[in-house]
Amino acid sequence: MQNFSSPPTPTERIVKIIRDKTLAIMKKGVSFLVTVALIALASSLASASDPSPLQDTCVAIAEPKNAVFVNGKFCKNPNLTKADDFFYSGLDKPGNISNPVGSAVTPVNVAQIPGLNTLGISAVRIDYAPYGQNPPHTHPRATEILTVLEGTLLVGFVTSNPENRLFTKVLNKGDVIVFPIGLIHFQFNIGHTNAVAIAGLSSQNPGVITIANAVFGSDPAIDPDVLSRAFQLDKNVVKNLQSRFWYDNN
Repeated sequence: MQNFSSPPTPTERIVKIIRDKTLAIMKKGVSFLVTVALIALASSLASASDPSPLQDTCVAIAEPKNAVFVNGKFCKNPNLTKADDFFYSGLDKPGNISNPVGSAVTPVNVAQIPGLNTLGISAVRIDYAPYGQNPPHTHPRATEILTVLEGTLLVGFVTSNPENRLFTKVLNKGDVIVFPIGLIHFQFNIGHTNAVAIAGLSSQNPGVITIANAVFGSDPAIDPDVLSRAFQLDKNVVKNLQSRFWYDNN
């Protein structure tokens, strides 16, 4: 009886091609190119978002003393998890908007809900005073989807160099917009009353970099000569900006 073997899978074909190419290169003694090829392969397989969970739950716990660093949080023993590990109360309460930027961000990430660990998602509530704003900022690890619950917001984001294209919309109650990962974006309350929005982010710990705070409020301060040339400003203007208190609404 004749045996019919099943055709190789795409993965098997890729592995065979890489193996054959690697052997051919090694025979020529060009080990550097092998390293480059392996790095390229690893990069192509890398994920651009939080790593997928490898168990049903991984509730975050405080890092053990002298523990090895992990990408995220250490996991609680699943047998010790409880409902409160996946729960947060208080997002109905408005934040304090009596501040220089006129807004307040209430986060709900892995720091508030340990059960979010490894799940790649979090949320925020944002309150705005009349003409208050969530200043231009970026989330280095997350895409954001924002929904207006009350009020009217002028929102926008700017694409990367060299285009630096501005996308902007006026949002009313019930409107939704997406801010792509890593891009600078903002919200500005153009109404005469308070506004409220809620947003979801594609990371348990999205991070936030407020542009003005990072540039003019860094610790230690960036050399004024650097900022003077970068922003085409007089050095005294830069020094004045650096001397100010840059409020963090997060």
